[in-house]
Amino acid sequence: MVTPVVKQVDNRLLLRDILKGVSRSFYLTIRVLPSRMQRPVAVAYLLARAADTIADTRALPPQERLEKLLAFRAQVEGGASEEEISRIVSGVRVAGDGVSPAETALLGSAGNVFALLDELPASDRVRARSVVVTLTRGMELDLTTFPAEDSGAVAALQSAEELDRYTFLVAGCVGGFWTSVATAHEPRLSRWDAERMSEVGIRFGKALQLTNVLRDVPRDLRNGRCYLPEPELARAGLSPVDLLDPANSRRARAVLTPWMRVALEHFDSAEAYLLATPRRCLRLRLAVLWPILLGLATLEKLALNEVWLNPERPSRVRRRWVYGMMARSLLAAPSDALLRFWIRGLRRKVETALNGG
Repeated sequence: MVTPVVKQVDNRLLLRDILKGVSRSFYLTIRVLPSRMQRPVAVAYLLARAADTIADTRALPPQERLEKLLAFRAQVEGGASEEEISRIVSGVRVAGDGVSPAETALLGSAGNVFALLDELPASDRVRARSVVVTLTRGMELDLTTFPAEDSGAVAALQSAEELDRYTFLVAGCVGGFWTSVATAHEPRLSRWDAERMSEVGIRFGKALQLTNVLRDVPRDLRNGRCYLPEPELARAGLSPVDLLDPANSRRARAVLTPWMRVALEHFDSAEAYLLATPRRCLRLRLAVLWPILLGLATLEKLALNEVWLNPERPSRVRRRWVYGMMARSLLAAPSDALLRFWIRGLRRKVETALNGG
């Protein structure tokens, strides 16, 4: 059991202001969730976000980051202590470089986040610990597979299976966690086959992460990371280093396009997950719908981006579009027919762009 750094935990501050600071979009998703789901999802997210901040800070060498990450994971798995948590995060906070004020605030409240974890009901505590541990394994893969960001080197994953496993570790596992929390706290999901829906949820998470991976290829390359499998690049006559040149955007489409189609296949499961959520569960439907629409809109931007390897031309959806989408979703969410029409319309746009239409 963790002894909090501050005895009186301001739950509203942690679960509102700090959460909003480190992820504005996911903050909105959590806010729309049914109240009984908000706490375990928010606590798991904050722990994972703190671990990710430790893994990503450039002020520390990868080996030191890895050591801190593994120590943080041990705290998540159980037996957390105020002294050890403080020791782990203090080095990151002192290092500071590349850590935003919001992330610094999160690390400074890490002890209290662990206290909130300890206050969860036993079943939610087990769920949260399990998903955060899995997420940290994805962060560990990054630190042990790729060179230091400032090394000037670029390394790539070696197979499609490696990329698929990576998308499970850093997002797919959240689909299983989400399903477990939802079925535990939403009585209207009593007819769900939890095991089957967990598998569907995992593919949903993979759809979102694979979309992020493909969108972020230019940025990740400049950090020494290429998630596109090297053998696939070689078949297209390319190396990971070649992708640093935006002029190779067209040639690299031979590798990008098949993976975009994989993402679209995963979005089939995302749509199934949404439509399996009862229409009366409006808040839960909205929390599922928003990432689907945003993910498909991002894929369309990527498919239309002829210079997708140019970091100065990111394939991103404008914030104005996001807010408009959220407003329209309030009317569409209760209707299966409207949701199918909307989602499949976005899919057709992606497919048309991929086919050169």
